[in-house]
Amino acid sequence: MILDDLSVLLPELVLAIYAMLALVGAVYTGKDCVAPMLTLVTAVLFFALAARIGLTAGEARTAFGGAVVDDGFARFAKVVILVSAGAVLLMSRDYMRRADLLRFEFPVLVTLSVVGMMLMVSAGDLMMLYMGLELQSLALYVVASLRRDSLKSTEAGLKYFVLGALSSGLLLYGASLTYGYAGTTLFSGILSTLGEGDMTIGLLIGLVFMISGMAFKVSAVPFHMWTPDVYEGSPTPVTAFFAAAPKMAAMGLFARVLHDAFGAVPGDWGQVVAVISLLTMFLGAFAGIGQRNIKRLMAYSSIAHMGYALMGLAAGTAFGVQSMLIYMAIYVTMSVGVFAFILGMEKDGRPVTDIASLNMYSATSPLKAFAMLVLLFSLAGVPPFVGFFGKLYVIRAAVDAGYVWLAVAGVIASVIGAFYYLRIVFYMYFGEAGEPRLNGAMTPALWVVLMLSAFAMVGGIVNLFGIEGLAQAAAETLVN
Repeated sequence: MILDDLSVLLPELVLAIYAMLALVGAVYTGKDCVAPMLTLVTAVLFFALAARIGLTAGEARTAFGGAVVDDGFARFAKVVILVSAGAVLLMSRDYMRRADLLRFEFPVLVTLSVVGMMLMVSAGDLMMLYMGLELQSLALYVVASLRRDSLKSTEAGLKYFVLGALSSGLLLYGASLTYGYAGTTLFSGILSTLGEGDMTIGLLIGLVFMISGMAFKVSAVPFHMWTPDVYEGSPTPVTAFFAAAPKMAAMGLFARVLHDAFGAVPGDWGQVVAVISLLTMFLGAFAGIGQRNIKRLMAYSSIAHMGYALMGLAAGTAFGVQSMLIYMAIYVTMSVGVFAFILGMEKDGRPVTDIASLNMYSATSPLKAFAMLVLLFSLAGVPPFVGFFGKLYVIRAAVDAGYVWLAVAGVIASVIGAFYYLRIVFYMYFGEAGEPRLNGAMTPALWVVLMLSAFAMVGGIVNLFGIEGLAQAAAETLVN
């Protein structure tokens, strides 16, 4: 029945209806005057839906003939997406208002992009996959260029749009080939056509094109070129959003397509994903070394971390998916915390992004410097912080699947990439003493997010806050 189908999509419907009502309501009332309250209400709604989805248990359900799948994997990814999006909105509220960028469209566009992300991780059909992907992408193109009077912001939005259109074309071409050779757009139907693991050349080419399109969304090599410019040019809260929720959604979509549609032939796509993972890890590690702008540095950091997450996906096993989910949950937490710190980097009311401005920051703000140190050590994978265990999981998944060479490469890339995290720590604790380069006060929301993220990197050592069991259950619903 249609009501049963709609009940599966209830969270997405709530957000979509809310976005439309908020848009119409803001237009006919105070427009930008209501933006601060609208941003706060949107964040609260995200957290409420995350709690509702997280407490939902039961068997996997499908809707609209299998086009939408609501299972443990989708629920895990949706909770991460919603919590990270809500945290970014709370962090961005004061910053965007002081920068005169808080338009009522901002929370509405974020809401619509989150709807697209939730559809991406629940897609059970090629058409639903594309609809979710485009809904997410179109909203993100706009928020990237939200600072209309800035050439860099406009350039970031344009680059993201042009390259995003190219990646969408690649994905759509691959999907059309897959449909042509499989005779169906349903993932379950594609999986059944593979039989005992025999894949025709047409399906293989279609899969390669689809992997190329999805690799763009996770900033994987060689489709990473947009990331540094978009991270640098976008308003910092938008960059924080890019670094968190869309990455989880894209990685969830990646896993969904590979296992739900092509799970019978992991040997055919595992090696392709492994090579992409290898190149992505090393490019992110080497290219970040020369960066002085902390937003560009975090862009290359994001590229490298997507390489590690892809290592778990390349394994092609349930444990590989579990390790990827654990890694992404940890990465999103670290990333949101680091960007809370970056949003607080100001001097005389103006944002600062040069890492040299952190000289002896520990002397003036010891607690915030220590929290940032914990997050940077965790990003570098230094034990005993939680980031180390995230890398340990994906490396173990690669070794168990026979990709020992990839695991070794991951360790080497992690050591190389640790340099640029440790350089920031050096500036904060051992830089040149002198006049403070930063004098901005961190808002309560930023302070709370920074401290909670840092605490999670230490407190999670005990049992990862139960994420391990949740990720295992989610992975088993996808790989069976």
